[in-house]
Amino acid sequence: MTQTWEQFQDMQPVVLKMFKNSLSKNRLAHAYLFEGMKGTGKKGASLLLAKSIFCLSPIDGYVSCETCLNCKRINHNNHPDVHMIEPDGQSIKKQQIRALQEEFSKTGVESNKKVYVIVHADRMTVNAANSLLKFLEEPHAETTAILITEQSQRMLPTILSRCQSITFKPLSVEIFIEQLKVNGVNEEMAAILARITHNLDEALAYSGDDWFVQAQKIVLKLYEVLKKNPLQAMVTLQEEWFPHFKEKDQLDLGLDILLLLLKDLLYIQLGKGEQMAFVMERNRLEPYSLQSSSRKLTDQITAVLESKRKLQANMNPQLLMEQLVLKMQEGSSFV
Repeated sequence: MTQTWEQFQDMQPVVLKMFKNSLSKNRLAHAYLFEGMKGTGKKGASLLLAKSIFCLSPIDGYVSCETCLNCKRINHNNHPDVHMIEPDGQSIKKQQIRALQEEFSKTGVESNKKVYVIVHADRMTVNAANSLLKFLEEPHAETTAILITEQSQRMLPTILSRCQSITFKPLSVEIFIEQLKVNGVNEEMAAILARITHNLDEALAYSGDDWFVQAQKIVLKLYEVLKKNPLQAMVTLQEEWFPHFKEKDQLDLGLDILLLLLKDLLYIQLGKGEQMAFVMERNRLEPYSLQSSSRKLTDQITAVLESKRKLQANMNPQLLMEQLVLKMQEGSSFV
């Protein structure tokens, strides 16, 4: 989805101001690190910056016009001097960085300017990262590098030290809900999606997915069973949860939905019902909120967050969920 300066102003006003200052004063860094959560506009921003560098008719000297040949080619990923590298499978390989270096050793096809973007830069192999490091140590005067990551802590400190780091803040829930509504998502679903993901394409995919609708129902049922008939909870896991949340990313999403539910119960206690995700389920959730202490809900939230961490560490999903259900039944402090 093509991003414009106006859209970027709403999403990342601080980053936009920095871009404007650098472009208007012709003081771009030779290498940037765009870091932040998924869906905060990092990839779109990299193309926006590239368009501003190559635009043939910039507005006010630096805002890309979106109509010239260069802007159109960058939007269609076919400008000869703008290169984007993404993981080949699970990682970015040394050969990909070498091919980039060979390409950039040539004279620019249409000017001396060149831009390269590395998406998921944290997924570079050690050899790829070392190859890139040599590239960054001897930058060409008119080359701009943009490294994009959600996990900068996984990158070599020597690479980080050679980049100007720009942090992309999570989108406000209100802005994201409005974006979803403009794209045809009803308000109730938008309220949930805006708290699940910051990625518009991903949110729109979920909005039309029966699997996601069913996932919400299963999460709500599991919580109700825990409250009404704890002994039945393990049966619900076996009969409904595991058959539905089969993949690791599906289970992670299920835990995210459970987190939303627990936070909603806290919001009801605090008199902040307007901040709920499951707005339509308020009458259904209110009795459970009144039956739980804030301490118990906080402990349960902590347990779910710990389960998400264990999931990423590749703990057996079935064992993970069984342990989580037992902890939520206890209602005591969790380590």
